[in-house]
Amino acid sequence: MANLLTPLVKTFNETNKDNIEVELRFYTENFPQSLDVAFSSSQSPDLYQVYDFTNELKKGYPLALNDFMKDDFKEMFEPALKEDINMKDGKVYTLPNFGLTQRLIYNVELFEKAGITEPPKTLNELVEDAKKITAAGKTEDIYGFAVNMKNADSGLGRSANVITSASGFPKTGYDYKTGKYDFSGHKEAIQAFRQMKLDGSMIPSSESLDIDPLRDQFADGKIGMYFSNSSEPNVYKSQFPTKIRWAAAPPPTYTGNNDGVIPISLAGTWLAISRDSKHKEQAWKFYEWLAQQDNLKTYQEKGYAVSLLPSVRSIVKQSDVKGFEYFMPTQYDGILPPTPSLTVEGKKYNDEFAKYIIDGGDLDKTIADLNNRYNAALEKVSQ
Repeated sequence: MANLLTPLVKTFNETNKDNIEVELRFYTENFPQSLDVAFSSSQSPDLYQVYDFTNELKKGYPLALNDFMKDDFKEMFEPALKEDINMKDGKVYTLPNFGLTQRLIYNVELFEKAGITEPPKTLNELVEDAKKITAAGKTEDIYGFAVNMKNADSGLGRSANVITSASGFPKTGYDYKTGKYDFSGHKEAIQAFRQMKLDGSMIPSSESLDIDPLRDQFADGKIGMYFSNSSEPNVYKSQFPTKIRWAAAPPPTYTGNNDGVIPISLAGTWLAISRDSKHKEQAWKFYEWLAQQDNLKTYQEKGYAVSLLPSVRSIVKQSDVKGFEYFMPTQYDGILPPTPSLTVEGKKYNDEFAKYIIDGGDLDKTIADLNNRYNAALEKVSQ
């Protein structure tokens, strides 16, 4: 969103009457770790993008905004204020603004070349379509499917986990009904990804693939399908301009039906003011200015994300960014409630799943181990 925020910050710096100068910095990798280092070394930013609300609040990073907000200002955000997502015990720490919808992105030209007439609706169709695209593009080093597993949480979090959630199972393994962890719902999605690896339909070296190199190859026409979010249209407009015909569709599910929720990512959290900031009043003046409706609507109008605020959606104009129309929310897109904050011994679930996709093994045993370790960590938190 650098292209969106940079001109807004420039306008604020040039027009505000308080001589406030905002410096904008972007961290594309290892942001949580960078934030931890900044706070531990007393160099925290005055304002920062919330990444993990529960953990950041637990560490004492954000400042409560209640004393800054006037009633009419708070009223604009109230429809999207939710406990444990952007507020805790009635205290608001970050304002809701936008969310990223998740979709399957595909190369229309490669679909046509492989004789595929529509995007896959089931996992079986996903696997078969990936195989057809790979076979049709074999002489040109084209692969049917790609996933960026250099960071397994990012790669599988925007693909296999989304399929799991849309199929009616817990995206993170945490079952809100039972209050326990159960990763068995991930099995079909992970098996399908493993099958694409075995079929040779998945682009090689996925375990070391990051999202930008993936996008670059997709823009070059070398990848048939991958999963990502509503930030992609702007990626192909500016970062990786492409001439290929591409489109996006809801993620396939286990049955072909949407039995669950297609999760909206980053939903409900935006910026927070650091508790350690030495310029809290100035930080709030910028935050308040940035949160004006005319500024907020640009997130959707310029094709970066969808607005969560009814008052903003009512004035938003249709985005002219190619492909953004595929990412508009449907009845199946929704915000998932937060999961418990845990310290789990051993590898995290997406790291374990990535290892199985690449190397194989006993998936049932892996799932049983994950259930045991995550529920043991949950018991410690509950004590």
